[in-house]
Amino acid sequence: MADSTENVTRLLQSWSQGDQAAVSELIPLVYKELRGLAHRYMSHERPEHTLQTTALIHEAYLRLVDQRRARWQNRTHFFAVAAQVMRRILVDYARSRGYQKRGGAAAKAPFEETAIIAPERDQELLALDSALAKLAAFDPRKARVVELRYFGGLEAQEIAEVLDMSAVTVARDWKMAKAWLRQELGNDT
Repeated sequence: MADSTENVTRLLQSWSQGDQAAVSELIPLVYKELRGLAHRYMSHERPEHTLQTTALIHEAYLRLVDQRRARWQNRTHFFAVAAQVMRRILVDYARSRGYQKRGGAAAKAPFEETAIIAPERDQELLALDSALAKLAAFDPRKARVVELRYFGGLEAQEIAEVLDMSAVTVARDWKMAKAWLRQELGNDT
């Protein structure tokens, strides 16, 4: 694993310096993890969602490859950006389907449950995206922690590495951000 991580980091850095051949070598190394990330996202979506896991991976890949000025730090940084790209794709997709921004008549549920079993996931995703934008307006770090943890599936130590802070601070920010989001989303539980 350490060998693979170092190889991915080396290829990402080569890509950052303009080596397009590095992208061709990189994709087979990261595809399985990108697929897992996309699968996690799609498992939170409603069953009849028309966007499939493979389509999400491919769209994310196209957007990642199109980032000409990206200065990839390491493997964790790449997957954090990939998570953000996938989140944007799903939010854009939900918006394009014309759902109400704040969820309309959707039933209220605890924050963690809406992430897992919500039948109208597009509405919750848009509401969460809006709440994260509000959180980012006054505390960008906590919003980024939520994004990396919830959408990226990163653990506290990985988030700490991406954000250059301690895992204890990440855990504290996660706890505070969850409480704020519960209140913002109208979930008192």
